[in-house]
Amino acid sequence: MDRNLKAHRNWWCRTAVLLTCCATVAFGQAGVPALIANVEDGVPAAVATSTEANSIQPAAQDGPVPASAQPGNILGTVLDQTGSVAMGAVVHLTSDDKSYSQEVVSGENGQFSFSNVPAGTFKISVDAEGFGNQEFVGELASGQTYLVPPLVISIATVVTDVKVSVDPVEVATEEVKLQEQQRVFGFIPNFYVSYNKDAVPLTPKLKFQLAWKSSTDPITIAGTAFLAGLQQAADQYPEFGQGAQGYAKRLGAGYADVFASTFLSGAVFPTLLKQDPRYYYQGTGSTRSRIVHAVGNSVMCKGDNGRWQVNYSNLAGVFGGAALSSTFYPTNNVGMFTLSNGFIRLGESSLAGVLQEFVLRKLTKTKKKASGGSGSSQTDAALGSSPSPTPAVESPSSKKKP
Repeated sequence: MDRNLKAHRNWWCRTAVLLTCCATVAFGQAGVPALIANVEDGVPAAVATSTEANSIQPAAQDGPVPASAQPGNILGTVLDQTGSVAMGAVVHLTSDDKSYSQEVVSGENGQFSFSNVPAGTFKISVDAEGFGNQEFVGELASGQTYLVPPLVISIATVVTDVKVSVDPVEVATEEVKLQEQQRVFGFIPNFYVSYNKDAVPLTPKLKFQLAWKSSTDPITIAGTAFLAGLQQAADQYPEFGQGAQGYAKRLGAGYADVFASTFLSGAVFPTLLKQDPRYYYQGTGSTRSRIVHAVGNSVMCKGDNGRWQVNYSNLAGVFGGAALSSTFYPTNNVGMFTLSNGFIRLGESSLAGVLQEFVLRKLTKTKKKASGGSGSSQTDAALGSSPSPTPAVESPSSKKKP
């Protein structure tokens, strides 16, 4: 019995020891995964924790903090263009960012200096009375004493803006004086033509002056007297009779007609309507364009404002002169006389324009010769380009009794 109990006890003891060993082994195997879970790339958890702790420490400084830039000094001398020192010149210093500015005056030896100037780019400008401005740009290092090369200032160039104001009345007066010297073959008046396309407009006084000069010229009077002789020979207007008395009536009527027509077309209406009574020589372009310009001078002209417009002055002067002429000559039909003579005069005005454009220019001389060479010193006076009536001596055909 005792033997069986003892054997049974031994069996329980062995079983208990075996269970204890199994429990120990099981507990040891359970701790392995926890250890493995805390390993990062082969580093134990304790090492990883230490690494994380070190990672939150402040980053180490790369090196010592550099000291701030130190201000410097700038020295220089101002000279004039002869090499002498320039005393009293104003020297102005500014930094590149305009944050620093200082101004000094050069001393007796022409020197100047700036102290405590911040490092960086700077500009110096020198200004002296009677001299031009001089500038210099440089770079100042930290703590540097910068010696500026001699700054040479030169005498300032004075530009004077002279505005010459020319009185247009004086210019127009001189132009008219030159026109009054224009004569075909050197003796036939050719006052109502201009060879300058940019003529100054005539004043009312000059318009009347030109009309007076044209109508009282000895050649104009002589031409009227010659036509009166032709009328006398042809017994035109027999109401005037023959002999000296008849000739005097024809001469008086003819000259009154010329005088009135010249003033109406060349002075009175151009003044009232602000138009130019002169013919303006074109001289360039095609033959066709010049013919159109010449023929059109009786119905087109330039106004005193320089713009082309209908030549109301010539139209009114022509028909007004024809109406007035009917009082000088005997006629039975004033209306027909006025119309026929008016249209005849318009045709004569256009014909005169053609002659001016293609013939008379080459035959016109002036007392003041333009340039040597041929005897025909042609007028190159300053006048524009306006078709206008050219008062002419009446032809016998324009005095026909209807």
